[in-house]
Amino acid sequence: MKVVKFGGSSLANAAQVSKVVSIIKSDQARRFVIVSAPGKRFDGDIKVTDLLIQYANATLKQQPTETITGQIIARYDEIATAFNLPASVIEGIKQTILSLPDQEYEDETYLMAAFKAHGEKMNAVLFAQVLQASGVRAKYLDPHDAGLVVTDSPNDAEIEPSSYQRIYAWADSSVVRVIPGFFGYNTQEQICTFSRGGSDITGAIIARGVHASRYENFTDVDAIYAANPQVVSHPIAIHNMTFREMRELAYAGFSVFHDEALIPAIQGDIQVVVKNTNHPSQRGTSIMSHKRVNPAYPVSGIASSPGFCGIYIRKYMLDKKSVSQKILKVLAEHDLSYEHMPSGIDDLTVIMRQDQLNADIEETLIRELVIALRPDEIHITHDYALLMVVGEGMANRTGIMSKATDALARQNVKLVMVNQGASEISMMFGIKQAHADVAVRALYDTFFPDL
Repeated sequence: MKVVKFGGSSLANAAQVSKVVSIIKSDQARRFVIVSAPGKRFDGDIKVTDLLIQYANATLKQQPTETITGQIIARYDEIATAFNLPASVIEGIKQTILSLPDQEYEDETYLMAAFKAHGEKMNAVLFAQVLQASGVRAKYLDPHDAGLVVTDSPNDAEIEPSSYQRIYAWADSSVVRVIPGFFGYNTQEQICTFSRGGSDITGAIIARGVHASRYENFTDVDAIYAANPQVVSHPIAIHNMTFREMRELAYAGFSVFHDEALIPAIQGDIQVVVKNTNHPSQRGTSIMSHKRVNPAYPVSGIASSPGFCGIYIRKYMLDKKSVSQKILKVLAEHDLSYEHMPSGIDDLTVIMRQDQLNADIEETLIRELVIALRPDEIHITHDYALLMVVGEGMANRTGIMSKATDALARQNVKLVMVNQGASEISMMFGIKQAHADVAVRALYDTFFPDL
């Protein structure tokens, strides 16, 4: 039995939905279908989720919403009309959308979560009807009925482990169950959403819950590639990779698959396959707990992620234990997280994502660190990028670091940080953001020659 998830681009309009119907009908093992809200149909288009966020904000500000709701309903109406669904289907969706402001919410955060979640919810209701009209025995299954109980965090929920036993009760379903992604219900039966992109998470949760043999994640690319195709011309596809590799690469910018969605799959040891809705016969990328390593290619992928900064601190006779504790205390007081803290004899650098900061926070942070540490020197450097080299074949291999640093040196890429993971399947370099693309191309040419 397979669980399949379709992203927003796969369900953006009637033509795309028709492709999804064909995919479902082509394999009777596909018994659980997780759907996202309709995505962009063309450049400049607006995702339904973003329209719902606009709707929620307008409702909170008591502004007119007729134009926004009209746009939302029209997206579903176009699909319903193309499949000749009864007028009652779109009328039900319309009334549900229009009645959202009339429901009771604990506060504004729960209102926002509920509004956002209805992009997926209405699309699942609609797609179940589309499947029925196309000759597939299908039914809508709400996350509440499926047993998805989540933590009480309206816009950043996590699955409660007890949910998996309830989900398993649906494993022997005789019909195709269509489930909206992105949200569940807390113990007070209020809607709470996962983080953005959370339909991937729902798919993995359902796959683990029903003990699926495979979780297929359909998107708009043929595979996950060894480097960003917008940076490297025609990079090779990664047809097999491990969960560990995917997690490392996702951290550094691989955005094809929501990295949090791997956790339920890892826990259930379920094979994940990323495929293209537009080219479903393509092999795609299979993600598993283990893989056979090709010794000729120890590196599987290269990625870079921009938007980091470094707080440099120098203090003679640096007491790392004491200083680290004080730094973490200051960061925690401002609800700030850090990524890395490489150090030398008398200095260290705190690497963090700079979108957490603004001019006021930076000024406050420096002032409080000066008071706490009395450093000889302290300053913030912006616009770093983190560069990742990842591959199961790197473990216990000599010369990988040397090849990487030589390749970067030939392109005059200065290293501000070097870190090798304890698992030995990844290396991380801190570089200036302006050098990121050059660095990725240099490393790709080094580790994937003549490909």
